[in-house]
Amino acid sequence: MRKTLLSLKKPLLLDGAMGTELHKAGLPEGECPELWMLAHPETPRKIQQAYAEAGSGALLVPSFGANRLKLAEFGVKGGTAETNRRLAEITISVAKHGKLLVGGDIGPTGKMIEPAGDLPFETAVEVFKEQAVALADAGVDFIMIETMMDIQEARAALIAVRESCGLPVIVSMTFSESDRTLSGTTPAAAVVTLQSLGADVVGANCSMGPDLLLPVVREMRKFAKVPMVVKPNAGLPKLVDGETVFGMDAGTFANFAEKLVLEGASVVGGCCGSTPGHIKALSDKIGRMKVLPPSPLFASAVSSSRAALPFEFGRPLRIIGERINPTGKKTFKQELLSGSFKELRKMAVEQEMKGADLLDVNVGAPGCDEKKLLPMAVAETASVSSLPLCIDSPDPEAVGAALRTYPGRALINSISFESKKISRLLPTAAKYGAMFILLPLGDGSLPEDSEDRISMVRKIAAEAEKYGFTKDDIIVDGLVLTVSANPRAPSETLKTIRWASENGYRTLIGLSNVSFGLPAREKINASFLSMAVADGLCAAIANPGSDDIMSAKFAADALCGRDESCAELVARFQTSGAKTPGLEVKADAGPAEALRQAVLKGDRKHIVDFVRSALAAGCDPSSLADGTIIPAIREVGELYSRKIYFMPQLIMSAEAVKKALDVLDPLLAAAPGKAQAARKTVVLATVKGDIHDIGKNIVALVLKNHGYEVVDLGKDVEPGRILEEARRAKADAIGLSALMTTTMPAMKRTIEACRGGGLPDVKFILGGAVVDEEFAESLDAFYAKDAVGAVALLDSIFHKDKKKGK
Repeated sequence: MRKTLLSLKKPLLLDGAMGTELHKAGLPEGECPELWMLAHPETPRKIQQAYAEAGSGALLVPSFGANRLKLAEFGVKGGTAETNRRLAEITISVAKHGKLLVGGDIGPTGKMIEPAGDLPFETAVEVFKEQAVALADAGVDFIMIETMMDIQEARAALIAVRESCGLPVIVSMTFSESDRTLSGTTPAAAVVTLQSLGADVVGANCSMGPDLLLPVVREMRKFAKVPMVVKPNAGLPKLVDGETVFGMDAGTFANFAEKLVLEGASVVGGCCGSTPGHIKALSDKIGRMKVLPPSPLFASAVSSSRAALPFEFGRPLRIIGERINPTGKKTFKQELLSGSFKELRKMAVEQEMKGADLLDVNVGAPGCDEKKLLPMAVAETASVSSLPLCIDSPDPEAVGAALRTYPGRALINSISFESKKISRLLPTAAKYGAMFILLPLGDGSLPEDSEDRISMVRKIAAEAEKYGFTKDDIIVDGLVLTVSANPRAPSETLKTIRWASENGYRTLIGLSNVSFGLPAREKINASFLSMAVADGLCAAIANPGSDDIMSAKFAADALCGRDESCAELVARFQTSGAKTPGLEVKADAGPAEALRQAVLKGDRKHIVDFVRSALAAGCDPSSLADGTIIPAIREVGELYSRKIYFMPQLIMSAEAVKKALDVLDPLLAAAPGKAQAARKTVVLATVKGDIHDIGKNIVALVLKNHGYEVVDLGKDVEPGRILEEARRAKADAIGLSALMTTTMPAMKRTIEACRGGGLPDVKFILGGAVVDEEFAESLDAFYAKDAVGAVALLDSIFHKDKKKGK
């Protein structure tokens, strides 16, 4: 089956929507779809039979929400395996008549994984394993993981499937109109991360129609080494006569799907709002088309949770920041031993601001437990930096532990031919799909001549090939030795770089070794870097804080034709290298500025210490709250609005602010003559029938940060209860959330109940993935795209006298 997916000659046509079809067939609002289908098996059977007759080549088991955590929302404890088995039997009974493929469907848990949420990564893996094993045992042909908004949750599901069964895996992410997921992942980062981790097909589904998914597919194709899947919605949802409808007809849907196939999609189906009619139109339009085989523009790349970074010949030199290393850093080492990461976070942010492209993370020091500390250090670094990471340790177990939870595709520093390491590191790198730095060393003496190094490169590459690695997965270290000990050393390194480049390998050097023991080290390093770039060097481990090195890097790129029109050179020196205004690290920051930085970086672990330090230094509690913390969280909101920050950063900063205000609030309340201004009260709820509350919870947290009194009623809330609680709290505004198209009508019913129940002047704010401004306007309500938008909207209504009606 895996071979079939990887070598498709014509599109594999999946089925269409199940949820919206179930509601048409009588699924009651608020019922668990999976349990309802087990009680009414003829309904999903008829729907899938219609898809089979329309031309689907594969049917998905309607097990999307049949994981332990989702079922628990409906009071079900245990029985996950039985639920999935029985659902699979329904689909298999239909598929066997037409000899169709059957895919086991796995959706999100509805929880956010640490550090942005409270679901441990390994718990998520175990939850997904339960479902994957049950579906595999039931006899499905492949597993489809879909509608994932968080790359870390997608990774957990993919690891679960790979560790529990040998079935092919399709993984599909959900993107917004900004072409990023909720957690800020780009299409490129998603495909690089997931295909390297073992996904057989990668792509996008839900949230948008096929027209809006075209840019997502185009971006993925640049990096995709595997086939791509696309399952669009039938356009965007609208409320018509109290019912949710999708406006894109079958013919238009199929016409756009044809363009998706021409852009590289080879597995195509329909998501919300699609019907057997849409699938029939797809079958007629694309059924006989030829699919394009994967042909990535960027074959060699690493990724973070937010971006992909290619290593390609002729492109600008990549700088790997070397500062996160305890060698020679007494304070950093002491912090690591105590479990603190303040210095690490500072160095990570500083190096990104100075122009690093990746960050090397090393916690090796006497007394440090690398297996414990390295994954923690990697998680801390990934939480404050958008850059891909280079995991630096000689301990294979530590490397494996860090790779398992790193939310991207990492680079390992490094793998040599040393017998105790290569046999353990190569399997680990292969399991988690990492690239690696090939260090041309063996068990013997250091190879000083380029010929010996080249021989070692060949040996290590041959061994790596046994695990599926190609030249695109390897970066050869030229092995820099000090010129003061051997005048021939630099030329041997350059020979190695030239040979590797000419033979299709990307190359790298650890730059600072060349000048060891000499004066004017930065000048020597910069000069040698320019020479190496001229010989084809792709990357250097160096200090991005060195003006000499960074100036040499940008100049060499321009002089060697790697910087088209010298654009990066000009941009660098016009902006002095700063990438994100407001995040510059200030060595002499006072207590208030240190507190501001803690908010901007979302430093939940240490922010209370910063508050207490500021108080001890004589700072006034009111000034800290109103003059430092609140402006800082507003700054975070601005960074979020500009797509510099994304959901995880917003959450961490908001939680940090909550901890800070928990310390300050008692002091503010006790201050003489400091009467607290009356707070506006907002009641929040996810509407009846909808059990999704991640977005609503984030809105609640951010509103509290900005001084609003929030009454959070939770999810699946009846209109009557919302009315009752709004009256009791004397609410100024009511915020309603819906993630599912089928629960949008509940918003209308809730608003009507509240307005008819004596709350005619309360402001209503609507939000959620399926809601837009046009829908909100149709209900005479406001629309907030996200938590930051909700704050801005409420401020404009209540604090700036902007009378906008409603």
